Amino acid sequence: MPPTTSSPERPRARRPWHLLGVLLAMLLVALSPVAALAQGGADPSQVGIDEYDDVVTVNIRYNNEPVEGARVVLSGGGFEAEAVTSDRGQARIGVPTTDPYEVLVDEESLPEGVTVTGDNPLTVSYGSQFFQPANFFLGEGERETTSFLDQFVERLINGLNFGLMLALASIGLSLIFGTTGLTNFAHAEMVTLGAIVALVFGVDLGWPIWLAILLAVVLSGAFGWLIDAGIWRPLRRRGIGLVQMMILTIGFSLALRYVFQFFIGGGTSQLPGAGGTKHQILGPIRLSTIDMVSMGLSLVVLLAVAYWLLRTRTGKATRAVADNRPLAAASGIDVEGVTRIVWVAGAALAGLSGVLWAYFRPGIKWDMGMQILLLIFAAVVLGGLGTAFGALLGALIIGILVEVSTLWIPSDIKYVGALGVLIIILLVRPQGLLGRTARIG
Repeated sequence: MPPTTSSPERPRARRPWHLLGVLLAMLLVALSPVAALAQGGADPSQVGIDEYDDVVTVNIRYNNEPVEGARVVLSGGGFEAEAVTSDRGQARIGVPTTDPYEVLVDEESLPEGVTVTGDNPLTVSYGSQFFQPANFFLGEGERETTSFLDQFVERLINGLNFGLMLALASIGLSLIFGTTGLTNFAHAEMVTLGAIVALVFGVDLGWPIWLAILLAVVLSGAFGWLIDAGIWRPLRRRGIGLVQMMILTIGFSLALRYVFQFFIGGGTSQLPGAGGTKHQILGPIRLSTIDMVSMGLSLVVLLAVAYWLLRTRTGKATRAVADNRPLAAASGIDVEGVTRIVWVAGAALAGLSGVLWAYFRPGIKWDMGMQILLLIFAAVVLGGLGTAFGALLGALIIGILVEVSTLWIPSDIKYVGALGVLIIILLVRPQGLLGRTARIG
């Protein structure tokens, strides 16, 4: 009987997006405190008191009796938080600065026919040692409410500001992934590094803040070059797999984070000019000087990055390497040189994003970059892995979604919406909005 021959098994087509399942699982473990908050594990009457040193206390009473379940919103200097009063009629909210804050009682959360008899919102100021309490007294009366359209427009502008800042970090991460295939979890610490450098030069050394920000961008770029030359390039030459390198970025992220904590402590510090007064621009739109400068600077930098990618020789080479690294190398492009430039540019963009994030929060903390890492990944996945313009589009969508969602959900869990976007995009269109379907094998 003639021997039978079997045709070689055809390699199964694999989608590179399946690796994202592993990445998301690791990211969810790292962000478990956020998940716990989303499940309602935190006390809604005690918000941010462990994160910040200063606390604003809110007391609400009706006929000399405490009012439970009243929603209060504190805002000022780009910072916003909300809480719900306890059975004692009290809420405590941690704040990052000693600047004045406005405390607003949501009258929709009060008993029927009851309204605030005095000022609403109420401005609270810092005294000699602590903030004066915000005491609200209720009575029967007709409620005055801000229209939904005005609230929507205000949050839309805040979301646009946040999205532009987020785009700087997302484009850097997307460029690194596109040219090397590496998912860099330590990108969050690059964001933190930029803010810390600005803090050292602008506050500790007292240099002009514009010079401190410029140095933050330059030194962040230098750090990107250093870690590529010292860690990632030798590993690429040794042929280390991307999964192993990705795990290394997680360990590198943890190490950097605790190095930051060792040097700057666990408290929150402020850059000069943080928490400025907001100016009435048009209708319900109110922006501080820092907000306007941040949006303008982000737009200029993003336009410069777009020009670099589309018009310059190095930018075109970067796009070629991101599209097909082996083919780019066969075409005579210095792939390692392009990779080094991308690491420098990505780290510099992350550093600038960290400075703007420090003003938007406001405040600088040792783990501040980790707080938006989920949003950065969501923006990159939403726009399309490895595409800079996709990361820009995804960041704008995520930024607006996060801020506008506070119309319906508490501001403390607004970042959880980004997780929903991640899941939906991976299920419906895993290549992202501007990404292309790829098959390997």
